[in-house]
Amino acid sequence: MTSTNVTKEAEDSGPSGYAAARLRLLTEGTRSGPPRRTALADLTDDWLTGLFTAGADGARGVSLVAVGGYGRAELSPRSDLDLLLLHDGSDPRAVAALADRLWYPVWDLGLALDHSVRTPAEARRTAGEDLKVHLGLLDARHLAGDLGLTTSLRTAVLADWRNQAPKRLPALQELCAERAERQGELQYLLEPDLKEARGGLRDATALRAVAASWLADAPREGLAEARRRLLDVRDALHLTTGRATDRLALQEQDQVAAELGLLDADTLLRQVYEAARVIAYAGDVTWREVGRVLRSRAVRPRLRGLLGGGKPAAERSPLAEGVVEQDGEVVLARTARPERDPVLPLRAAAAAAQAGLPLSPHAVRRMATTARPLSTPWPAEAREQLVTLLGSGRPTVQVWEALEAEGLVTGLLPDWDRVRCRPQRNAVHLWTVDRHLIETAVRASEFTRRVHRPDLLLVAALLHDIGKGWPGDHSVAGEIIARDVAARIGFDHHDVTVIAALVRHHLLLVETATRRDLDDPATLRAVAEAVGSQGTLELLHALTEADALATGPAAWSSWRASLVADLVKRVSAVLNGADPAGPEQAAPTAHQERLALEAVATGAPVLSLRAQPEPPAETHGEPLDEPEPLGVELLIAVPDQPGVLAAVAGVLAVHRLTVRTAELRALDLPAGVDGSVLLLDWRVAAEYGSLPQAARLRADLVRALDGSLDIAGRLAERDAAYPRRRGVVAPPPRVTVAPAASRHATVIEVRAQDAPGLLFRIGRALEDAGVQVRSAHASTLGANAVDAFYVTDPQGTPLPGEEATAVARKLEEMLRG
Repeated sequence: MTSTNVTKEAEDSGPSGYAAARLRLLTEGTRSGPPRRTALADLTDDWLTGLFTAGADGARGVSLVAVGGYGRAELSPRSDLDLLLLHDGSDPRAVAALADRLWYPVWDLGLALDHSVRTPAEARRTAGEDLKVHLGLLDARHLAGDLGLTTSLRTAVLADWRNQAPKRLPALQELCAERAERQGELQYLLEPDLKEARGGLRDATALRAVAASWLADAPREGLAEARRRLLDVRDALHLTTGRATDRLALQEQDQVAAELGLLDADTLLRQVYEAARVIAYAGDVTWREVGRVLRSRAVRPRLRGLLGGGKPAAERSPLAEGVVEQDGEVVLARTARPERDPVLPLRAAAAAAQAGLPLSPHAVRRMATTARPLSTPWPAEAREQLVTLLGSGRPTVQVWEALEAEGLVTGLLPDWDRVRCRPQRNAVHLWTVDRHLIETAVRASEFTRRVHRPDLLLVAALLHDIGKGWPGDHSVAGEIIARDVAARIGFDHHDVTVIAALVRHHLLLVETATRRDLDDPATLRAVAEAVGSQGTLELLHALTEADALATGPAAWSSWRASLVADLVKRVSAVLNGADPAGPEQAAPTAHQERLALEAVATGAPVLSLRAQPEPPAETHGEPLDEPEPLGVELLIAVPDQPGVLAAVAGVLAVHRLTVRTAELRALDLPAGVDGSVLLLDWRVAAEYGSLPQAARLRADLVRALDGSLDIAGRLAERDAAYPRRRGVVAPPPRVTVAPAASRHATVIEVRAQDAPGLLFRIGRALEDAGVQVRSAHASTLGANAVDAFYVTDPQGTPLPGEEATAVARKLEEMLRG
């Protein structure tokens, strides 16, 4: 059915006809995107015009006006209808009756309506008092009635906007900044608000308003396409959910992707991020231009008075060869020739970052279209300028974004295209892959004074996750790419090898420190062999911290910092020739030994719950902001017996205590003391409310160990009472055996979605498998539990390969079930 026929059906059948025609239009598979939005607006226009004509009965001095999104004809399936009934004030009673004949049919169909009834003077006065109203009126579109009334209002509102621009635009910028602070950046959010987040549809509308002021204009390249893409996604979101929502929730992304004909949810998010990045960058450039124009307007009258008239020329200060600063931006010198100077883009970018100034978009566009490509390998100056750019700290981010906006980054580093705007479906990560790489370089720039080769650190930071654009282990893929990139950049063979090793092993230190027994000589030997030299270890330590800090708050803490520092110290000793086969465990503290002796004397568990966290550890002289690790310290000494891990984990789950970190190990007792004690050093936090009393925890632990407390039953009852959130699908758990991780035990690694009772279930499954837990190292990273268990057979020896694989398989099956 054509749009003309749909409109005719709506006119002939009244509200019911409009509803049927609207439904048919929204379910047509052949029409989507701008054509459907236009058709929906036309259909609605005709219906409302019919209602107006029937209700007005020839009245003069009144018109129906679409404003806001409807005024722009951007009607998504569940969009509000923004309407203004404009009148000249001559017959208020007739206008009120007409309003009822318009609004009630809209409400009867269940459509959302944002309406107002005003005279032109009232509309202008309200716009002057409310910035959002003024923005809506900028898109006013005549629907029915007195065209002259609508036209005069549009003309007046636009004139008011241009006359008041010096006051209105700063207020609009502040409004955009407040919204960004509240909603976050669309280009990095896993569940973004397509309208309200920074780089979303509201920002695109704000750029239209700036252009309407004639004070400044946004970069046009790609802006219309970015806006169209976000509108298309919102249309699909409305259709798949049946709701008027702008939030792209995780559980709805696959359906939205399918509605748009995209491969998967990641492809969808990447397109959303790319669109948001275009709008956000255009906003940065536009607001900078607005500020420049307003400053020049404020200064110009004073200069004219001093200089006797004339327009003052902007001063140009040299920053580097071919690069100058002008009016708060970095631009090209008049003598610069990008077509003859292939290093110029990197030189300009480095100069801008060093000066803390933005790159002029005009300069970037000129270099992108005229600059010659760099030779392979790069000349030394190009490599030095890249290192300078990466080492400039926080200003690097805006400069890199300017280079990316015009395609210069992928021209310099073709492998960058695979990670550009790539989402990371992990709540721990704040950024997309590409922004995380830049954030890591920014963090690494803070550590350049503590390493001997800061250039290698910065380039490794830029490349450490470059393999995430390829299938398989991103560290393995990244090593290959980093080797190629480093050679292309111009590093020699030795430096290329170091950069490749840093990328390959960038997770080695933190994973080993948090998931391995550092008292096991095999652990230290394995790390020393992988690292190879003191210089690489020094760089890897700095890269580890920079990477974690750039990931997000959950990825780094004083606890992790101290574990990594301890590992680095031990591995350094091994690299210097020390024998790693020293004492198998650190001596217990006085507090731990007191608890252990009491447990031996009483034959029962003894625990200590310290409500105050320890002071934050220092990381290379700089204390971390938060008291870490999260939670409070729980120390438990238990006479060695089967089922301790499951019992303790189960009791904590029953008491609604979340396990942040967990360490379990056998404790050596002083000479002359008989018995064996297990020490559990855990960090826990209450899910809500206050912590339980230590006496209650101990009493329940005693009952759990003697079998009189049915932990499994208690947890099952609670799970039944609180079902899982619908629509959330976690990745499946994975259980693996770490090869050659220890000479004394078999190491089983568990990665799973964190949940109440998870550690209890794992402990009980290991007990059912007939293995002994020699030590455990559990940690929670965001929504993920990453745990390692050192297990042996009942005789205390590592499990044979097939038996270890069978235990891991059974454990994984249990977790999947």
